[in-house]
Amino acid sequence: MTRLTRFLRGAALMLALPLTLAVQARAETLTVAVAANFKKPAEEIGAAFKAKTGIEVKYAFGATGQFAAQIRNGAPFDVLLAADDTTAPSLAKDGFAVASSNFVYARGTLVLYSTTLPVKEQGEQILKKGDFAHLSIANPKTAPYGAAAIEAMKKMGLYDALKPKIVEGANIGQTFDFVATGNAQVGFVALSQGIGAGKGQWWIVPQADYAPIDQSAIVLKPGKDKADVKSYLDFLRGPEARKVIEKYGYTIPQ
Repeated sequence: MTRLTRFLRGAALMLALPLTLAVQARAETLTVAVAANFKKPAEEIGAAFKAKTGIEVKYAFGATGQFAAQIRNGAPFDVLLAADDTTAPSLAKDGFAVASSNFVYARGTLVLYSTTLPVKEQGEQILKKGDFAHLSIANPKTAPYGAAAIEAMKKMGLYDALKPKIVEGANIGQTFDFVATGNAQVGFVALSQGIGAGKGQWWIVPQADYAPIDQSAIVLKPGKDKADVKSYLDFLRGPEARKVIEKYGYTIPQ
């Protein structure tokens, strides 16, 4: 190898080094707290985002109310994807999130789900008849879909009759599992969960029976200075993510 060749190879390596370091510097992992109803679309969106940008998204799934409590106690999440549109502004008001970053990323739909009963055609009649042992709902104190289920049952005039049959899941994910495993014959869950399961059937609860479930995203204090957080939220609002969101039965309010 000539002296000139060695010099040129060394110069090329030196030029490549800053680029390598820049790529490594951007390869930070984002930590996102996600309402359990949005699990499957979030995972698909995260995979697509990583494929496009190389940035990995680490998700935690659970009840919005539980996440809010954890965030107030210092949990190091960068972003919250809530199951309602009140938790995010409340966190921002108290200094735990960036108010200007808040936006609605999806509107959810409440359904009555079963793997054994013909709820698709007879959902309301099955509830009125009450010929089942257990009805699962998410904890209404921490999970917006649980609160919507209570509201819908009251609107239908069935809450008092059904209350003894109710079993509560800690979040909407556990609520769905109760039905999927047969521990409850029916349950109020998110439409996205039925679509994602690929089995069972569901009855779409009339929208007039509960307040719209607008789900909002917000940047939390630990993520406010991370450039990749903005990239992720821009992607979440973009056309590729929108297709995934709509595939799972959500709408996006204009």
